[in-house]
Amino acid sequence: MFKMNQLAVGIFLFLSSLFSCQQKGDFQSMDVEDFDTLIQNEDIQRLDVRTLAEYSEGHIAKTININVMDDSFAAMADSLLQKDKPVAVYCRSGKRSKKAAAILSAKGYKVFDLDKGFNSWQEAGKETER
Repeated sequence: MFKMNQLAVGIFLFLSSLFSCQQKGDFQSMDVEDFDTLIQNEDIQRLDVRTLAEYSEGHIAKTININVMDDSFAAMADSLLQKDKPVAVYCRSGKRSKKAAAILSAKGYKVFDLDKGFNSWQEAGKETER
C-alpha cells in the first residue's frame, strides 16, 4: 500500500511539473542589476521587443527594436541578430520578453531576459535614451 502511495505521489509531482507556470524555453531571467552588468559586455546584443511607439518613448541605449507581436519577429531577428553572440532581451513588464526569449532560444540563440522589464529598469533609476 505504501509503495502505491509513493508511486501516485511521484506521478502527481511529475505531471504537475509539466503543467506548472514556469518559464518556457532555455533562457535565463535576470534582475535589473545583473542585467545591467551583463549588457556592459560589448559582445551582448541588446533587444527591445516592445512596439515602436513604446521604444520611441524611451529605451536602453544601443538596443535593436523588433516587436515580438509582429508576425515576422523570428525572421527579422534572424536577419538582424548574430547567433554566435548572446542576446539580452526586454519588454515593458517582462511578459513579451519571455515570449521572445523562448522563440529565440528555440532558434539556437543564447538569451538573457530582464525579468520585470523596462518598468523595473526605470524604477531602479537606470539610464535610458529616446
